Amino acid sequence: MTATTAPSEAPEQTAPLPGPETRAERIRRRLVPGGAAVLAGVLLYLSFAPRELWWLAPFAFAVLGFVLHGRRPKSGFGLGLLMGLGYFLPLLSWTGVDVGPLPWIALAVAETLFVGLTGLGIAFVSRLPAWPVWAAGVWIAGEAARARFPFEGFPWGKVAFSQPSGLFLPLASLGGTPLLGFAVVLCGFGLADVVRRLKADPRARERALVASAALTVAPVVAGAAAMPLVATGAENGTATVAVIQGNVPRMGLDFNAQRRAVLDHHVRETLRLAADVKAGKAKQPDLVLWPENSSDIDPYANADAYEVIDKAAKAIKAPVSVGAVVTGKDGKPRNRQILWDPRTGPGATYDKRHLQPFGEYMPYRSFFRVFSSDVDRAGMFEPGTKPAVFDMAGTGIGPVTCYEAAFDDVVRDQVREGAEILSVPSNNATFERSQMTYQQLAIDRVRAVEHGRAVMVPVTSGVSAVIRPDGSIAQRTGMFTAESLVADVPKRTSLTPATRAGVWPEVVLVLAGAAGVGWVIARRRAKAAG
Repeated sequence: MTATTAPSEAPEQTAPLPGPETRAERIRRRLVPGGAAVLAGVLLYLSFAPRELWWLAPFAFAVLGFVLHGRRPKSGFGLGLLMGLGYFLPLLSWTGVDVGPLPWIALAVAETLFVGLTGLGIAFVSRLPAWPVWAAGVWIAGEAARARFPFEGFPWGKVAFSQPSGLFLPLASLGGTPLLGFAVVLCGFGLADVVRRLKADPRARERALVASAALTVAPVVAGAAAMPLVATGAENGTATVAVIQGNVPRMGLDFNAQRRAVLDHHVRETLRLAADVKAGKAKQPDLVLWPENSSDIDPYANADAYEVIDKAAKAIKAPVSVGAVVTGKDGKPRNRQILWDPRTGPGATYDKRHLQPFGEYMPYRSFFRVFSSDVDRAGMFEPGTKPAVFDMAGTGIGPVTCYEAAFDDVVRDQVREGAEILSVPSNNATFERSQMTYQQLAIDRVRAVEHGRAVMVPVTSGVSAVIRPDGSIAQRTGMFTAESLVADVPKRTSLTPATRAGVWPEVVLVLAGAAGVGWVIARRRAKAAG
């Protein structure tokens, strides 16, 4: 028999080795992630007021999460910086309206450094199981840090403040701004992980994909579940509140040059409202709220200022909360709210506790003077030390002066002190027609939901507003007009879970971020030891 030879096996097919990376590919590999990080920052900026584009914020974090996943911490820092620049440069442009670009850019860069460190942390935890949870915790840790350091912090631009409306907002009443921000970031990072897994394998149906989808949807479901916590009904009756916007002689920093004119404008508008009340054209208010800096002439020291304020209070026949600049017994100025009774004159006071650095006071004045003589335009105010609630015709009014509204603790303290209605007297004339006043109004709307209180916003030049406890705006003025708002406002006494919990939701979320970082370190040590 003749032996037959087995047919030879076909040679194994091997994938061709990749060729050397071209210069164009190298440039694209470096530029595309950086461009995407900048895009994430711009999308986050666009989610803020005056636009009502709250839904852009999760997509911003989806882009950021997709870019940062699997990166080395050093790359995460660099990409975080780019994201921060795309975010803070446009968001804080109003800070340079009257003092030029240097303070604006310096502040934006300082805040961007926090985002860079946050990006480093996100990249560090991005290979963990359920990484969106740990990464969202890292983001909240970054926000917590920059809300406290340096110079008592700068919480402006927290993710929560991009959400004065929309699906996530009810979570503010459950866990405050930290939980609200965490939900937005988690939703975005969860979406990034879904896209990443589908891109790696379009047929993927594994548990990890389902878990990522669940992390994306869970914050939306939680927001819907928290809606019953947002209550708007009166619990202790209602109060008829008048919000006075007197306007200023001219916008910009130099409006203070006509301090008497600013006071006269607010007196005139109050007298006009009093005339309308007498004529039956407007309802008699129970209380009247004037804005911050409505009297930059100290009424304790100047009889003429005392006289015209007293005249306005007597004409309107209601207590008035007057925003005044006064000199304390120690000779230092205070940014003060004064409760002015139409019969007995000035009484209880509240001094602004969180002062604006580089505006109301100048840290390291001699050092910063080397860079700009504009530092000498900053004030030398002394901060207040404790909360205070005004009893205005039987209604507890909690003043939160302008910049203070961005700080969780100040607003919470006033509600815990017994405020049935919150008042945020402000002066935005310095920032002209910039987006600052709208960003601040969005903060006030979030605070209304967080604490279940109506929020009154008297502003020297606008936008003044009456905000319902659900964050919606009942009435508002224009900018640089003299107007009055009169509204029946619910008085509320119950405390939301967020108010009761205080700082603890933030502590828990920061610890979640820290736990993710600790997990990575432990894994690396175990690997090195093995």
